[in-house]
Formats: sequence, C-alpha cells, structure tokens
Amino acid sequence: MRTGILRSRQIVAFVATTAPARAKNFYAETLGLRFISEDAFALVFDAGGTMLRVAIVRELHPAAYTILGWIVNDIGHTIRDLERQGVAFQRFDGLQQDDHGVWTAPGGARVAWFKDPDGNTLSLTEVGKRSRDRLKPPAGKRSSKARRSGARLSRKR
Repeated sequence: MRTGILRSRQIVAFVATTAPARAKNFYAETLGLRFISEDAFALVFDAGGTMLRVAIVRELHPAAYTILGWIVNDIGHTIRDLERQGVAFQRFDGLQQDDHGVWTAPGGARVAWFKDPDGNTLSLTEVGKRSRDRLKPPAGKRSSKARRSGARLSRKR
C-alpha cells in the first residue's frame, strides 16, 4: 500500500443545514466567509482557501462534539468581533472557562465554542507558536497540482 496518497491533496470541509437561507446568511454575513455558489445540494464557501460545503439536508441531528473550527491569531479579538455579530459563546460544565468562554487546554491552546443556526458546534482555537509551526507544511512540499486546486478556489471570487 502506498503511503501519503492524500498528503498533498486539499481538504473539503462539510457541515449540514436544514435551512439554507439562514445558513447562507450566517456563514457569509456573520462569519464573513466568501460565498462561492449554491445548488439544490449545498452552499459552497471559501473558508481561508478550504472549500466549505454546507450540505442541504431534510433532517439534522447535530453532533455532540465540535465539527468545524478555525485557528485564529487572537481569540479575544475574534470573540469580540463575533459577539458584535450576535454570536453567543458556549459554556460547558467541568471546563474552566474565562469570562468569554475561553478554555485553556493543557498544551496551552485557547479554545472557545459557538453554534451555527442549526446547532452544529463550531470552535475557535488560538495556538502557541510551537503548535502553529507544527501545522505548517514544510516549504516547497505542496504539489503543483495542490497549489493549482487552491488557486482555482481563490479565483472564483
């Protein structure tokens, strides 16, 4: 078996909605993602170079865990911006969270959670420099095909 088959391939993220108009407003207007397209099956957004497909479903049972999250540079600033847009941050029993709902993980990452209009749990994570460096692909390691797929998504503005 070959290893690394999908290593250089761009990922597509999925989330579901039962109310596409409401989801379109939330992801585009509230969160500020760039809307790409809509059809009978999904709304498509550009989430920082990653394609986010918001699948249109008849019935949805939100997962009890985080299904989609963003890495941010300044979680406090991002929370304040989202709160101004009407986003409410979640509190969880048993987690030591600050006044804004931010929990500091044992490794130092700071995390806060919120829900989309369908009740899907989303998150923000602020990681330290050491963790951020581990998430970056090694310089020159993305294939030209992966770079072209990212360019295709970014050109659909």
